Parts: sequence; C-alpha cells; structure tokens
Amino acid sequence: MEKNRRNLTKLLSLGLLFPGQIAYSLTSILESIPTGNGESLLETSLSKLQDSTIDELYKKAVVIDGLIIPRGWNKESFEALAQSGYTGFSASLPSSNLKVAMEALADWRNRIEEHGDKLIYANEAEDFVQAKKENKTAVLLGFQNATMVEKSVENVDTLYNAGTRWIQLSYNQRNLLGDGCTERTNAGLSDFGVEVVERMNELGIIVDLSHCGRQTTNDGIKFSKAGVSFNHTMCEALYKNHPRSKTDEQIRAMADKGGMMGIICLGYMIGPDPGGKTTLETYVDHIDHAVKIAGIDHVGVAADFAIQGLEATGATRENWYVPRLTRFKPSYQVRWKPWIPELESPKRYLHVARVLDKRGYSTGDIEKILGQNWLRYYRETLKS
Repeated sequence: MEKNRRNLTKLLSLGLLFPGQIAYSLTSILESIPTGNGESLLETSLSKLQDSTIDELYKKAVVIDGLIIPRGWNKESFEALAQSGYTGFSASLPSSNLKVAMEALADWRNRIEEHGDKLIYANEAEDFVQAKKENKTAVLLGFQNATMVEKSVENVDTLYNAGTRWIQLSYNQRNLLGDGCTERTNAGLSDFGVEVVERMNELGIIVDLSHCGRQTTNDGIKFSKAGVSFNHTMCEALYKNHPRSKTDEQIRAMADKGGMMGIICLGYMIGPDPGGKTTLETYVDHIDHAVKIAGIDHVGVAADFAIQGLEATGATRENWYVPRLTRFKPSYQVRWKPWIPELESPKRYLHVARVLDKRGYSTGDIEKILGQNWLRYYRETLKS
C-alpha cells in the first residue's frame, strides 16, 4: 500500500492542477475519507486502479481451464464461455465403456465443427495459440476414468484416433488399471495399468492422476516417461486427510518430471466451509502452496464444473448434494453449498488474477498460472 501511495502522489504531482505539496495534501485527504467498506477513499481508488490494470492483463492473457464438465452443453454454455475470457479448456467426457466414450468424442467433434466460429478442436499446444489469435476457444477432449479402455491396450489407439488427448487413470474406485482415491486397498497400478501408461506416452496422451489413489499416483509419476497431470486437485498440506488432495512429496515429484497441477475451484475440495470461512483467498492459498512446492512453472487453474457454474446449471441440495452422500464415501466431506461465490462466475479466473496481483505476483507469473503453464505442458506432452 505504501508503494501505491507514493505512486499516486507522484501521479498527482505531475498534473498541472496539483503540483508539489498540494499532491501530498490531496493524498492525505484521500486517506482520511472513509467509504463505508472499511477502506479509505485512497485505498478504494488504488484498488480500482489496480483491478483495471489486471483486467487489461486478463484480456491479453492465454487462459486455460484444466477441467470443465460440459454435460448438457447449450446456449447458456456458449453465453458463459463468451464472458469467461477462456482461451481453452479440457473437457471431461462420459467414460463408462468404449461405446459411450466413442459416442461422446464424436458428439464433441461434431459440436466443434458446427461451431467453428467459436470453438477449435485441440490436438496440440499450437491450437490454443491459434484460438487466442482468432478469439475462439480450444477444446482438449479426454476422460476422468479409464474404464472405456476396457481390457485391451489397443483401445487406447482407438480412443486416440477418435480425438482423446488426456485420460485419468482411475476415478475414486478401482478399475483394471489401478486403485482410485477412495479405494480401501490403495494397491497402485496393475501390470495392465503400466502397459496402458506406456502406450499413452507413445501416442502423446496426457496421463492424468487427479482422482487416483495415493499409490496409483506415485506409480503413475514413476512409470510415465512424460510429465503427468493433476488437472484438478488441491494441496493436502492445506486440507488434511481429504482423499482427493496431493501431498507435498507427490507435488514435488510431479514437477520434477515436468508435470502440471491445476488447482480445483470446487469449493468443498478447497476447505470445509465453502462460501463461509473457505473463500477465494483460501483458493489462492492453495495456489501459493503449490507454487512453493512445485515451482511457478507447474501450477494452473481448473474448475471441475460447468463454465456457467453449478448454481446456473440447476444444482440444488436435492439433485446435487443428497445423491453425493451415497455416491461418495464420508471421507469426501461433501458440503452444501459446494461453491465459492467468486469462482461460480464465468469470470472466475479474473477474480483469481486480482488476488494474485494483490499478493505480489508479477504479471508474468500471473499469466503463467492463468494459462501459459498449461501451454508449456501441452507442448511437452501432446504429439500432433
């Protein structure tokens, strides 16, 4: 604040109407005038000036969301996308079996082709660069489970040829590749799982470990020749004993091999009281911690819900919260309401950028977290 105060005084003193000592007097007066929000008029003015600068940075930045749930994509989804400032996102598609997955891939490839004025199919990193130049949004297609691989490694090739560019090895429960994060046994990757990872590396499919169990996560990092992704997760150091979080050791190991971590926006994953004591600041705390452990080049952002937000897509206590009480184990700590208000907005990452700026992140580092880090990671892992 003192630095901003000096800058404002300098700006005022440069003006013809407010030379020299008058500028200092005006600054003091602005400091003494309350605005009703707990800040002085000076603080409010500086905050607005700061936000305006970040707003301009955000417009120019590459903004990539590590995970969007695009089920029920409609007119409102496109409207939210237009507000969001997104350059691209990873789309999580239905994965129950190969037939369902192939249909979902075809549906999204068709949607992208039909809306070529708004969307670009992302096959490699440069598609995101093109999307930014053309004011469009790049879509990276993938799955939050590997059940659609079924029992054949050859199906990985089939999925790749149909447009798949990322696969999460397991969801909460065990599948044929390995254990998920709520599976009791924590057995890690199977031999089949290791074989699938090897083929994914050869083709250029991202190995994602977001919902994987502790040992499956460790094995995924170990056996993947390419850097792995935690495309939507959080820090165990800040939210103890949550099965979806990643430990400092895992975050460090991921970064050491060139991987990438997206901090999840879903409020109850960030802390136990979303919208209350768990706030936007708590979300940025997870970014801060991840950067401290992984380094500035390995941390990004990820929603884990629709672009327009959960409430906007009709989530209620009855249709969203209650079913999850039986679908997920108590260790998941599902909460209602599950969202953080600022992150519900399509402009969620503009709010994040403003907080990062206030915490002293440079403009270059803010741009890295918003999307440049994902872009770097895609360049190193995806193969056209």
